[in-house]
Amino acid sequence: MVLVLDSTPSPATSPDAAPALPTLAGRGSEGLRAALADVGVPEKQLRMRVEQLWSWLYVRGITSFDQMTDVSKDLRGRLSAKYSLARPEIVSEQVSSDGTRKWLIRLPKRGHETAAPEIETVYIPESDRGTLCISSQVGCTLNCSFCHTGTQKLVRNLEAEEIVAQILIARDRIGDWPGAEAPDDGGMLPLAERKITNIVLMGMGEPLYNFENVRAAIEVAADGDGLAFSKRRITLSTSGVVPEIPRWGLEAGTMLAISLHAVTDKLRDELVPINKKYPIAELLEACRNYPGLSNARRITFEYVMLKGVNDSLADARALVRLLAGIPAKINLIPFNPWPGTRYECSEWEQIEKFADVVNRAGYASPVRTPRGRDILAACGQLKSESQKLRASQRSPNGGAQTDASDEGSDA
Repeated sequence: MVLVLDSTPSPATSPDAAPALPTLAGRGSEGLRAALADVGVPEKQLRMRVEQLWSWLYVRGITSFDQMTDVSKDLRGRLSAKYSLARPEIVSEQVSSDGTRKWLIRLPKRGHETAAPEIETVYIPESDRGTLCISSQVGCTLNCSFCHTGTQKLVRNLEAEEIVAQILIARDRIGDWPGAEAPDDGGMLPLAERKITNIVLMGMGEPLYNFENVRAAIEVAADGDGLAFSKRRITLSTSGVVPEIPRWGLEAGTMLAISLHAVTDKLRDELVPINKKYPIAELLEACRNYPGLSNARRITFEYVMLKGVNDSLADARALVRLLAGIPAKINLIPFNPWPGTRYECSEWEQIEKFADVVNRAGYASPVRTPRGRDILAACGQLKSESQKLRASQRSPNGGAQTDASDEGSDA
């Protein structure tokens, strides 16, 4: 059974509505500090007030300034006059037969955007944990041939607060705040105290092409006095933006996953076209030198199983040779079909044989159980309907407006 919960557009999204107040939800400490200074909080009080807001936003998950019982009524009034605590709009929520949830989220329009862009976020529950898969861009530039997201052109990077907002929305919807009531889902939510235990940057977009915003969002997510996700439970997945991999390790220090999917440059050029810019040898060298790499902090290599394409036992043996000397785990991902794809999933018997070769070489190689296929929420299936505007539509003088992430568009 698939449950689809469509939201009714709020008045604030209608063309004639007054512009929504800027939200503080998702902001980092500097953003909160600037907002407090903007409403007249004296310099000597700013640190204390930031700590108060931080706790209310990221420990308790409040959605109204009126809930801040240790903040004066006067300050709450000044804040609510200029800001809100609103999350982006949920356009629809789909619940898979296996408990996976997918949200289509509409973001506020920015700059010269004529339509509000949309992203998808997925929550995958298990008995003892829950994984939240979040997006870093609207669309993607990388055009991986087996990935549905790759068929959607890049619209723009997400701001740091829009990345954090996906965590807040998910915690709202599954009752993951202290004292919150969980939805009735037939017992599919984790039994653990926290229902979201892991975050993976494996949604829409290439996170390393939005480096600064993703790093800022992770700083909020990993802060021990707020959302408090351990960096060992946060994984960034990249298709192989080689120059940014060591920088990410030094500046963010999360776990790392590599979308590998092929053992030769010829095939990877087709499956993951960024390989033409950063071939396998360069990518693996960056992995060998990833800061903090150890047997306790292994790199995960993701390998989608495509029938007759990359699933031979010769491929399995070549994969083992390629990864020699890298503390690694290999995730074998049964291909998740999507409308219009030319690929098929490998036969289950062949996947097991492939896994056996990798296991015998000493690598953990779990086969990722497909989740949320019935709502197109599985790995490689995410795609919103947002479209990138032509430059002449975005710029009032007809000139192009560049985005740093476009750097990967020729990959």
